[in-house]
Amino acid sequence: MGANRRQKTAIVIGAGAGGVSTAARLARAGFKVTVLEKNYFTGGRCSLIHTDEGYRFDQGPSLLLLPRLFRQTFEELGTTLEKEGVELRKCEPNYRVWFGDGESFELSTDLARMKHEIEKWEGVGGYERYFDYLKEAHRHYELSMTHVLLRNFTSFIAMFRWSFLQHIFTLHPFNTVWGRASKYFKTERLRRVFTFASMYMGMSPFEAPGTYSLLQYTELAEGIWYPVGGFHRVMQAIVDIGKREGVEYRLNTPVKRIVLDDSGTKALGVELEDGEQIPAHVIVNNSDLVYAYNNLIAPSTDKRTPFAETLARRPASCSSISFYWGLSESVPQLEAHNIFLADEYKESFDSIFKKHLIPDQPSFYVNVPTKVDASAAPKGRETVVVLVPVGHLIDAPFSQSDGQANGHVVSNDKSAANGDIKAVSPPTQTGVSPTTHQDWPAMIALARKTILSTIRARTGVDLEPLIVHEQTNDPMTWKEKFNLDKGSILGLSHSFFNVLCFRPSTRARRGNDWLDAKLGGGVVGRVGELLSDIVRTDRDIKGLYMVGASAHPGTGVPICLAGGKLVAEQVLEDSSMSIPWKKKNDGEGGPINMQLLLVALGISMIPILTAFFIVWTRFGELEMYDY
Repeated sequence: MGANRRQKTAIVIGAGAGGVSTAARLARAGFKVTVLEKNYFTGGRCSLIHTDEGYRFDQGPSLLLLPRLFRQTFEELGTTLEKEGVELRKCEPNYRVWFGDGESFELSTDLARMKHEIEKWEGVGGYERYFDYLKEAHRHYELSMTHVLLRNFTSFIAMFRWSFLQHIFTLHPFNTVWGRASKYFKTERLRRVFTFASMYMGMSPFEAPGTYSLLQYTELAEGIWYPVGGFHRVMQAIVDIGKREGVEYRLNTPVKRIVLDDSGTKALGVELEDGEQIPAHVIVNNSDLVYAYNNLIAPSTDKRTPFAETLARRPASCSSISFYWGLSESVPQLEAHNIFLADEYKESFDSIFKKHLIPDQPSFYVNVPTKVDASAAPKGRETVVVLVPVGHLIDAPFSQSDGQANGHVVSNDKSAANGDIKAVSPPTQTGVSPTTHQDWPAMIALARKTILSTIRARTGVDLEPLIVHEQTNDPMTWKEKFNLDKGSILGLSHSFFNVLCFRPSTRARRGNDWLDAKLGGGVVGRVGELLSDIVRTDRDIKGLYMVGASAHPGTGVPICLAGGKLVAEQVLEDSSMSIPWKKKNDGEGGPINMQLLLVALGISMIPILTAFFIVWTRFGELEMYDY
């Protein structure tokens, strides 16, 4: 009993990928862990939708990338995917990419198939350039895995570790995904084929840092995988491991606030919506980070921290309209993973990420899980999930009298659903604005009509008469069901000044009344925050940590699993406890004098980097991708 009284306690808010993995790691290291989840299910967006007719849908992620990070998570928890009964099936081909002229391209790990596909459009020399592209993307992948995804960036000084800094230009953070692909592929068609994956980061390929070609690399080198039983099967396995280690899961248990001391410098526990208060030594937040800072974190005065207000002004990722269709029969024309690219490729991304619209002609993803796992639908039938990236919510006032939303003309008439998106947006707008004040049923009907007509025109299959079950998630659904700020499905943006030390840290930050209020949430403000935090002694809210898509290292299930490792290690180090999975000599760094020199150099570079960023965002990429 004495040992139990001394056992440290931890509360994890949210049972998403980052939350369940952190909980299992802390429990394995000796913490008594309780996970509080507002919904009736675990996994967050990695959850399933079941129907009475026997259809099963992945609500969020539907393909498994970066398998190394999944395997590492299970191994460090003392088991393996196989021992936990998780069966991964390889998808071949990776995707079929469909173009507006009826042509298609098959992406594959099969080199012979890729040779044929690439030379069809780029000629014999194109295949050699493909290997050059893979070589660069391989470097992005390996360096990011070693020096970014599995390393914490707790302060501005961390940016200047020599082990990281020496590779900064090799990672091409000042180029874009589109710019790097344009160096190796001559045709517009293949540039599109090798850049659409930036959507997984919730970013346009014309803005995403070139480093993220690592996404294309992992697909082409390691393949795309699907967990039999649905993606939630992986999350459930981690939940089960945690339970064996003593983790308690309390579902249908929303948290009202994180209780801080009167000074707002230390977390004491949480208060539930029903008024119950639970004390704990450590709180790990896995709810949406922007939501948590603005709604859960408050001292006894219930005043938001200034940092919360600046976070709400940071650029966010896109949202989506997701259709879940149960079909009455199979559709051989579609593969497990299909990408339909807009003819107006750049314009469609600009509509989403710059104007926050539903594009007139969107690029979209169609997943047919029954192609690799027949259990997703009744025998002889098909399960289809369609994800349409759209702009996130911007919550601007809407006037029913003039039909204006955020300065854009929209329709209040449900009969508009019988037309097309262009019919309800002026030529200068190229899309319809997805605000909380619009008629979402009509907007969804417009998007649905566009998707079905595009699939029919490009593949020859008419899905509409085959649909016997239908559900939809839209930006409001994502916001209300998962507390996602602005309905952004992938958290904060991954632009250069929103990653590494610029991304919200894994230790909860206490706002500075003067600095945050004066400089705001822009680039200058973020740099100012980091510089002040170097000397601040009260910058952290002690005992409170952040894990998930908007915290370092970023979004995506495997990346959140990596974040769970970073947070668990940080908690254990702060608690002076050993890390069971940590290997000896697992640190990195360099001579202290070299580190200090690099810090000084980095500070001197701030004005240059800031000026570069302002020019870059104002005038585009300075034509860096015009080869």
